[in-house]
Amino acid sequence: MASVLDSVNQRTQLVGQNRLELLLFRLSGSQLYGINVFKVREVLPCPPLTALPHASAVVRGVASVRGTTVPIIDLALATGRRERADLKHSFVIITEYNTRVQGFLVSGVERIVNLNWEAVLPPPVGSGHDHYLTAVTRVDEQLVEIIDVEKVFAEVVPGDERVDDGVIDSGVREGASGRKIMIVDDSSVARKQLSRVLTEIGVELVVLNDGRAAYEYLHTMLQEGRNPADEFVMLISDIEMPEMDGYTLTAEIRSHPVLKDMYVMLHTSLSGVFNQAMVEKVGANEFLAKFKPNELAGKVIGRLRSLQ
Repeated sequence: MASVLDSVNQRTQLVGQNRLELLLFRLSGSQLYGINVFKVREVLPCPPLTALPHASAVVRGVASVRGTTVPIIDLALATGRRERADLKHSFVIITEYNTRVQGFLVSGVERIVNLNWEAVLPPPVGSGHDHYLTAVTRVDEQLVEIIDVEKVFAEVVPGDERVDDGVIDSGVREGASGRKIMIVDDSSVARKQLSRVLTEIGVELVVLNDGRAAYEYLHTMLQEGRNPADEFVMLISDIEMPEMDGYTLTAEIRSHPVLKDMYVMLHTSLSGVFNQAMVEKVGANEFLAKFKPNELAGKVIGRLRSLQ
């Protein structure tokens, strides 16, 4: 398995080309799932697990991985399926999300595939609100489901989503009055988290589900004779999104003669060490790992104050 993930961090040439690489895996049965390779540190047979008192039921225990204690989440159990019983024949995908390292317990790992984000689509209409999908695609005519990890984390390890007292005062709200920010994120949980903080600050919001929808929205504004760079004080975008990722959205904005002056902050669970360089490559103004309410509020407040 080590050869499958060899040189993962050298794959940064995909950035800005609207492409991604997915590591395919299974939870049970024949259904395939995918995870962005950039979030994967390594894959290994399930190591011995030690129970973690008072942890969520979906945390099967902790493991020592290269000298670090890593919580192991049963991804099947976390998404409403039966827990993985056969640990001896299971695998763990060690990942880094939101500056945290954790392992996902899975039944098997397949291979890495290279895709265009345009081939990755939102969940089908009619899926409801209780599913754990953030996107779907097809590989060799087989459906691949991409799990909304933001939702899993919000349920497994609920974080404090409130901004501390004193961060947002009446002066901030006065300065935010009439200001607009665009949110672009395919995760319903992430959209709610962002909206909660920004609404508390007092800005007006336009909320969209992916980079393609955002870019089309901006072009519609241009056709109406409106300059998005004048109307929006900031665009806050996720990186991993179906149809058009945040890197490509940012690169397209920077290459447009009118849109190029928009202030763009990439807000993502991709927290590997390569990200700052990639953000600079596509020309984003800011990068923030999810989800830190005080830091998010601080960056937005700083931007608002710079315009006063």
